[in-house]
Amino acid sequence: MPRPKQRTPELRAQLLDCALTLFEQDGPRAVTARAVAAAANSSVPAVYELFGDKQGLARALFFAGFRRLHARFETLEQVDSESRDARAELEATWWAIRSFAGDHPALAQLMFGRAFTEFAPGPEDLRAGDGTRRHIVGRVRRYLAPFDDAPSPTDAAHLLLATAQGLALQEQGGWLGQSEASRRRRWQLGLDCWLRGVVSND
Repeated sequence: MPRPKQRTPELRAQLLDCALTLFEQDGPRAVTARAVAAAANSSVPAVYELFGDKQGLARALFFAGFRRLHARFETLEQVDSESRDARAELEATWWAIRSFAGDHPALAQLMFGRAFTEFAPGPEDLRAGDGTRRHIVGRVRRYLAPFDDAPSPTDAAHLLLATAQGLALQEQGGWLGQSEASRRRRWQLGLDCWLRGVVSND
């Protein structure tokens, strides 16, 4: 009889989940083939066969992060499918970005910064974020549609995401205040400034 397949998609998913747990608990240095294999009750050769090396693990985490963020955006799109309030939909996206960064700070740093020195995403890797970019640009485009003097939706979306990334980094570092009320107020101020500044007559 043929030997049962050892390197299954289920094992890959289990190893990736363990790598994600190690990464979010202890940072990128904790994500080694040996540590991931031990956490999954698997073997180091299995990790190397399925992911290649630490860079491969980092790339898999990078893609997993965008899948999780995109899943949140898809939930918003289902909830808002009958809404015609472009501003409310854009605000919902803004708060979804904040909640994701708060729930997964290490992943957010990997996706939008450089958490692993071994991994710098190339052009093909960056395509992992295509779904999230389409969602954000689409909502910005809808919001800007009524304004004749509006900037490029892509440019405005870059500015929106950069503002959110900066606030998320500040919040993770404890610089946005000690209370949830103060932190949320400053996130709201960041959004309000974007909304007022992106079109001159808003």
